[in-house]
Amino acid sequence: MSHKPLAFRMRPNSVDEIIGQEHLVGEGKMIRRMIEAERLASMILFGPPGTGKTSMATALAKSLGLRFKVLNAVIDKKKDMEIAVEEAKMSGQLVLILDEVHRLDKAKQDFLLPHVESNLVTLIGCTTSNPYHSINPAIRSRCHLFELYKLEEAHMKEAINRALSDDSNGLGNMEIKMDEEALNHFAQSSNGDLRAVLNGLELAAYSTPKDEQGIVHIHLEDAEQCMQKKSFSHDKNGDAHYDVLSAFQKSIRGSDVNAALHYLGRLIEAGDLDSIGRRMIVIAYEDIGVANPQAGPRALAAVEAAERLGFPEARIPLSVAIVELCLSPKSNTAYKALDAALHDIRTSNTGDIPIHLKDAHYKGAKTLGRGVDYKYPHNYENGWVEQQYLPDPIKHKKYYQPKETGKFEKSLKQVYDRINK
Repeated sequence: MSHKPLAFRMRPNSVDEIIGQEHLVGEGKMIRRMIEAERLASMILFGPPGTGKTSMATALAKSLGLRFKVLNAVIDKKKDMEIAVEEAKMSGQLVLILDEVHRLDKAKQDFLLPHVESNLVTLIGCTTSNPYHSINPAIRSRCHLFELYKLEEAHMKEAINRALSDDSNGLGNMEIKMDEEALNHFAQSSNGDLRAVLNGLELAAYSTPKDEQGIVHIHLEDAEQCMQKKSFSHDKNGDAHYDVLSAFQKSIRGSDVNAALHYLGRLIEAGDLDSIGRRMIVIAYEDIGVANPQAGPRALAAVEAAERLGFPEARIPLSVAIVELCLSPKSNTAYKALDAALHDIRTSNTGDIPIHLKDAHYKGAKTLGRGVDYKYPHNYENGWVEQQYLPDPIKHKKYYQPKETGKFEKSLKQVYDRINK
């Protein structure tokens, strides 16, 4: 029996054996069309860990009977790539599968580019990072970009059943019986990571004692123990992290308490208190604003309490603040008004400050007319008097457009409307 891991042994040997990713390898889809046309082009495969990027790359090369070499952009040196190019020159063409392609340094990139350009080397780069953020445009422009999606539970079960029935590469030479609850747990707890589920399955197969009939019977408890080290799939520096933060803010903005608490839970599992705090404070001012002005100070207080407490207790003040933020009335009118003012300042001639508003606290200011006609509002009834404050070219501008989403802003709107009559 091979000592290579089950996940390695079960890698697909052709495009037909790829599990999931039907949007790429299904009938009529782009990668399937490449294979059928026997015209494999350079590409970047990107997606979460365990979705089968390297496995797909090798399967594509095998489907067309092409020579291929797997290198790592971090570990392997430029010399290794030079050797690969020499092999390509001898054989006519080579598929270079490059893991961690986003870490390709300039020297290696400059060496590879002309050979990719001439199609001597067909580059298939694999990365968990978003190529639009992390891959040099010179490489990106020469490759098709294909995103691999996180695998679903049905895909996990398909992979498990395939491994259990495969006599040559899988566990088919063992008598294994698996409870339905154990199968479901493997599929669910892997979080879409096919490598993790096969590693867990292999551990369960070889660590579970055989019964009197020589059968390995895998129960739910065995599956739980073998998958317990599967870490929460969340990279603080990766694209998934920003996706969770985006979903977190949008759920609060959309007043969905349950979704917001779910994404808060993901961020807590990742241990990222800093990002939680920053995002909560900006939400309080960006999405709630003057509809509930106290949301900002209370969110800040909750964040400070969480920082002082640390996890796991930090989750308590955070949960209270999130519920309030979700169910608060929402208004973005204040910062949108400022953005409109900034737009005018940056793009048009907004004119000079009215002379009656200019500084008059220096000798000779009055002779220049500075501040002479200024009306001091506190000298008038209700502390308000009509006078021009904006420069002449924009004196009729109305940047602030109030809503009536909360009692506070509703009262502000009444004052605003009265002043602008």
